[in-house]
Amino acid sequence: MLRKLDFEEIVKARNIRNFINGEYIETGRWFEKRAPYDGHVVARVAEAGKAEVDAAVRAAREALHGPWSKLVVTERVEMLYAVANEIDRRFEDFVEAEMTDMGQPAHFIRHVDVPRGAANFKLFADIIKNVPTEFFEMATPDGRGALNYSVRKPVGVVAVICPWNLPFLLMTWKVGPAMACGNTVVVKPSEETPQAAALLAEVMTTVGIPKGVFNVVHGFGPDAAGEFLTTHPQVSAITFTGETRTGAAIMKAAADGVRPVSLELGGKNAAIVFADCDRDAAIEGTLRSAFANCGQVCLGTERVYVERPIFDEFVSRLKRGVEAMKPGLPTDPASGMGPLISQEHRDKVLSYYKKAVEEGATVVTGGGIPEMPEALKAGAWVQPTIWTGLGDDSVIAREEIFGPCALVMPFDNEAEVIRRANDNDYGLATAIWTTNLSRAHRVAAAIEVGIAWVNSWFLRDLRTPFGGVKQSGIGREGGVHSLEFYTELKNVCIKL
Repeated sequence: MLRKLDFEEIVKARNIRNFINGEYIETGRWFEKRAPYDGHVVARVAEAGKAEVDAAVRAAREALHGPWSKLVVTERVEMLYAVANEIDRRFEDFVEAEMTDMGQPAHFIRHVDVPRGAANFKLFADIIKNVPTEFFEMATPDGRGALNYSVRKPVGVVAVICPWNLPFLLMTWKVGPAMACGNTVVVKPSEETPQAAALLAEVMTTVGIPKGVFNVVHGFGPDAAGEFLTTHPQVSAITFTGETRTGAAIMKAAADGVRPVSLELGGKNAAIVFADCDRDAAIEGTLRSAFANCGQVCLGTERVYVERPIFDEFVSRLKRGVEAMKPGLPTDPASGMGPLISQEHRDKVLSYYKKAVEEGATVVTGGGIPEMPEALKAGAWVQPTIWTGLGDDSVIAREEIFGPCALVMPFDNEAEVIRRANDNDYGLATAIWTTNLSRAHRVAAAIEVGIAWVNSWFLRDLRTPFGGVKQSGIGREGGVHSLEFYTELKNVCIKL
């Protein structure tokens, strides 16, 4: 069970330091990490400044050309498998870190976050071991010919800027392929979720990853560790998952030096529920897509379009499902929802709850702060919320809220709902609910997104491409598609 630690214990046992060139580095500047479910301090974190970021990048640059570069692919694969196995051995440590950082229910972390984190190292180890390259024979004027073949080389030092909503899963989704391809990395976790990165540094040390290959710098964004890292001239490439405005700032920083970026950004994802759907499956799927992780999922659903003949029934059943979700501690098996990540984020979400009412929304359920036990009142709790009565031009329908909420709107025909779903600045994901196979193919092809689910949500083979269109991002991650970012292809031409 989780327990509160008094300040003396925290100072002694929960100091999180930067990890640079295989060493733990203090800076004399500390910030506190508080548990979102009750507000108590779980860690003090050493904030990296420009000097520490520079040291981390230089260590990564040196390691790039050191022992790490001398390993053949099969040796690198063995080391990544060792990382995955050590994560499995320390499974409960990672579960506790994610619970105390995020407040997410333990059953979700145990079934998704930590297993996926370990799997990411094995997946990309297998891919880099088996990925094919090109080979061409060509004619030459002298008749002797030439051979052309391609080789993949690491892109260099990769800056990995991580989000706070699924911190371990999304960090390893980037670190795994980066290291598999022979790159070195400097990770900047969110200041809200520092613990998983710190644990992964311990894992890297335990399994013998060479010094400087994996580095962690802690801190904030503008005029802090994040900006120092993305503007560092010796960073070769930048991968970021997070808010769209931050992604735009990173693109500007990457332009200096013409460095590649991979950006997985915001979403205002639409679910489309046709009258011929399996209604039980559509209700269960929408409850998950709108309210999992307290709505803090980039792939989550905040717009729900329901065909008019089943609209009232759908809203009524969705309401019952939401009201059955009981908030509680992540260790409580009966908990159906954790808190938001922080008080600051709660203020943002509650501001949208207020805007919805001001715009004339009907609050079907929720809309405020739940009544919690005294011990949890300092947590960042909000009620899961459903609205109706607003249109596509409302703020609630257009701006990403990133909380446990959904605006449900009726539609009358297929062409209408496609047009309305696409009339948005974002294009990350959609979930389509129908038993009509032809319709499923038509609508999935027509929606402007990077991933379209039919009769499911959050179901994906990790070898498939993942990413968004429009303001939801640039580039694709997953399977061999990750290799396009983390490697440079070199052609070798041999004259015979």
